[in-house]
Amino acid sequence: MYSNVIENTLLAYIANDESNSVPSLRCFSTPPSFGLVYEGPYQFRRVTQPGFVENEASTSKNVLACPICYKPLTWIGDSSLSIESAAGSSLQCNTCKKTYSGMGTHFDMTAASGSKDYGELMTPTTEFFRMPFMSFIYERGWRQNFVWGGFPGPEKEFELMKGYLKPVLGGNIIDASCGSGLFSRIFAKSGLFSLVVALDYSENMLKQCYEFVQQEANFPKENFLLVRADISRLPFAASSIDAVHAGAAIHCWPSPSTGVAEISRVLRPGGVFVGTTYIFDGPFNLIPFSRLLRQNMMQISGSYTFLSEREIEDLCRACGLVDFKCTRNRGFVMFTATKPSQN
Repeated sequence: MYSNVIENTLLAYIANDESNSVPSLRCFSTPPSFGLVYEGPYQFRRVTQPGFVENEASTSKNVLACPICYKPLTWIGDSSLSIESAAGSSLQCNTCKKTYSGMGTHFDMTAASGSKDYGELMTPTTEFFRMPFMSFIYERGWRQNFVWGGFPGPEKEFELMKGYLKPVLGGNIIDASCGSGLFSRIFAKSGLFSLVVALDYSENMLKQCYEFVQQEANFPKENFLLVRADISRLPFAASSIDAVHAGAAIHCWPSPSTGVAEISRVLRPGGVFVGTTYIFDGPFNLIPFSRLLRQNMMQISGSYTFLSEREIEDLCRACGLVDFKCTRNRGFVMFTATKPSQN
């Protein structure tokens, strides 16, 4: 726990040091066990004193937990917490006695992972995005069409959300419902986060993300994990995550309240949730029976379709998040809310 505090404090200091002029900075815990060596803008190297063996609680990067009991997991195999660690590695819960296997490209952290006979179909919207065709076209035309709804584009969206994420720069971030990892890769390459977890329910989306990463030279794979999980059962312990991003996602979730409640659970006090979606208010409210129409669409598609700004703010508040803010552009909205800090 003590090492976590030092590491996060140092990362936050580096992230907010605009001069980045520190040539070499070493920070060792007491008693001496580990250290961080600053090697450049947003770059650090963790060093360990001789004879010291790290355990599960000694590094802030080891954030994965059992999605059934939320207890820590024991790594079997490569425990480097990189995109390559999913090949030939597994994670074991000593409480549930369940093993979560690496699938080559990602870790399967769903509750039903490893079941032989049981199969589970999700809502039509969720199953639609599990199709190989969708994972292929998502960044090859599908996402580009969001501009017609007011989405400013990935680069501008990232610049916008950095302002919301400023309090937690240097910490870890979960890219929930990441799709093919468009923003996950941006987060990792930015150097602003100690760990990026690209999380989605679609195996094919995660495989596509893996392919994109392998095609990029000098991609920071050691700071990057691919995880298959259900937004309603996130595989992280309570108060263990600094930031969660959900881009163009909440309108696809079967239950936005369950998803946001899970995000609130895993965020540490002061942690930040940032999301984008299409907004449904303004002139749309003039449509007769618009709320009834949306409810019928939800029953058919299995997704919640689009919410109004007031509904999103109310949802965040109901799930224990505060300081709601948003930025809008036609049908696009980027919103943020924060887990209350402990007094």
